[in-house]
Amino acid sequence: MLTLLPVKGQAMQNPDVTAEREARASHRIQRSQGLSNDVYEAIFTQLMSLKIAPGSRITVDNLVREFDVSHTPIREALGRLEGEGLVVKTPLIGYRAAPQITRRRFDELYELRLLLEPHAAAKAACLIDEEQLAVLRETAGVMARREGKDERLRYSNFARQDALFHDKILEFAQNELIRQTVQHQHTHFHIFRLMYHARVTEEALDEHEAILAALAARDPSAAEAAMRVHIENSRDRLLPAFE
Repeated sequence: MLTLLPVKGQAMQNPDVTAEREARASHRIQRSQGLSNDVYEAIFTQLMSLKIAPGSRITVDNLVREFDVSHTPIREALGRLEGEGLVVKTPLIGYRAAPQITRRRFDELYELRLLLEPHAAAKAACLIDEEQLAVLRETAGVMARREGKDERLRYSNFARQDALFHDKILEFAQNELIRQTVQHQHTHFHIFRLMYHARVTEEALDEHEAILAALAARDPSAAEAAMRVHIENSRDRLLPAFE
């Protein structure tokens, strides 16, 4: 263990004082991280609920005034959102909300999902254990389906939960290449931005319950069928966005 000695001429610090200072510093860091996360959540909610329209410019100074924070947490939040495919940064110009996906891209995403995710659900049904089932029950969003009165917040929260639920099934199917392929498309965030509507969440939650039941029964055929129905229904719910 490396021990730091006091500099010549510098009095040895009281250990209690040092501990107190470290605790205060730790608290400040936590507060800073919490603020950055709060700003991220606020911008994420606006993007998912279409308050920030796809393709529209995002001005850092405007967000600073709106949230009454410094530039740093705004830029950190926008950097995270850029990594998730929801924000695009152009050098010397700034940030914009990612454009809405096209109908062709939408069809391609659902074709990809229908090829990969039902098979993964069937495989997960054969491999899943009780601990993993507990994780899925928590991420499915079923238990919290009626919590909160803010519909915009519920919608954006479910978008994240839905992405996590599907990602965990892919993880438990134990094919990391398939999992990474789906992750790379940022599929769930893009499709949830197509339509802000409570029906999207309520019907999806019913379908999550059916998938959970099949996985709990360790029934690969039922899990595959339930996942296929869920993805097909999701596609049909969102198709009117292109009309």
